[in-house]
Amino acid sequence: MRKQPELSFWQIWNMSFGFFGIQFGWGLQMANMSAIYQYLGADADKIPLLWLAAPVTGLIVQPIVGYYSDRTWNRFGRRRPYFLVGAIFASLALIAMPNSSTLWMAAGLLWILDASVNISMEPFRAFVGDMLPPRQRKFGFAMQSLLIGAGAVLSSALPWILSNWFGITGESTAESRIPLTVHIAFYAGAALFMGAVLYTILTTREYPPEDMAALRAAQAKRGPLDAFREIFAGIFQMPRVMAQLAVSQFFAWFGLFCMWINFAPAVAGTFFSANVESDLYRQGVEWAGVCFSAYNFMAFLFSFVLLALVRVLTARTIHTVALLLGAAGLVAVGFWPEPRLLLISMIGIGIAWASILAMPYAMLSNAIPAEKMGFYMGVFNFFIVLPQILASLGLGPLLKHVLWNDPMNAILLGGGAFLLSAVTLQLVDKAAADGA
Repeated sequence: MRKQPELSFWQIWNMSFGFFGIQFGWGLQMANMSAIYQYLGADADKIPLLWLAAPVTGLIVQPIVGYYSDRTWNRFGRRRPYFLVGAIFASLALIAMPNSSTLWMAAGLLWILDASVNISMEPFRAFVGDMLPPRQRKFGFAMQSLLIGAGAVLSSALPWILSNWFGITGESTAESRIPLTVHIAFYAGAALFMGAVLYTILTTREYPPEDMAALRAAQAKRGPLDAFREIFAGIFQMPRVMAQLAVSQFFAWFGLFCMWINFAPAVAGTFFSANVESDLYRQGVEWAGVCFSAYNFMAFLFSFVLLALVRVLTARTIHTVALLLGAAGLVAVGFWPEPRLLLISMIGIGIAWASILAMPYAMLSNAIPAEKMGFYMGVFNFFIVLPQILASLGLGPLLKHVLWNDPMNAILLGGGAFLLSAVTLQLVDKAAADGA
């Protein structure tokens, strides 16, 4: 088995930089899609179902991409071809998204965008395990978290910045119900997504397979039926630490999805105006975008702290504390008397988000075989998308019939899910997760 050499700070920066662009596209989607659906006429209780494309796409795409990228080697490398293909299609979807004229057009483009983002994102997770020795992997995932935070900060606040700093109209027009600020933000996201991924491709070379004959033999057996059998078997044969982590991961991402799809309607309706057609409601949506930017900025700042913490604390300890702070932040959203105080909640949520992006993968990478790094990273994604599917299918009826059709109550539910994630994380074998 190859012993990877330690890389310098800037080598790790270069190999991670593509995540800045990926998160820019992802952040635009998270902060704006619920509002886009409402601009196109969706009712609040229908929005979770319209988000269903995102998790279903990840459930299908990531294990397949992981399986095939483990078995790929050509003159472009192992993971880099997938980075590039995903970036091309994601950039095209970002350009098309603000030009949606109907709800189903927007939902279809979200499906394409999410598939493309997943094609790029999953190999980036495996890339860290490929390129770094075990002792540097926590640092590598923390670096990804830092760049994700930077991309998300800029993308979440961009419509607000365009409206308030540059005077570009944030109102719907006769030509488009989706504001011009959103159009420009998505076009910028397309360019940055493509540029950042190309930077990583051009500055980082991958290690060739140690056993080329074994790789060629695996390539010869990688038909669709072989892939399906191995993926299906892998779900039931995952390493023990991965199964333990999956429970905590499930609750963390359920909490995130409760927040992502309900935060803009909750903030706009609670603190500004319940009338979707009003200018006050639009201001509320923009302020929700600023809050998203704030928690992502906090995640960005905390990522610098993570780079230091991973040298002295275990990933499990860091992640437990971060999840508890995130739970407190989400619950507090429902109790602030005015919208500016929401920025205090964003501190705890941002810390949790930075950790969610890094620490589970650091623990996982030490517990799975190197030759199946991409595959198991893809299978682990099940426990990100399954709670999102549950939220997409169940939150709408729950919101309508149990939570008094108030999106703010879904935010409080997300805080409870974060708390459960922190509690179930204690099931994870500490020594195995830290590669001891």
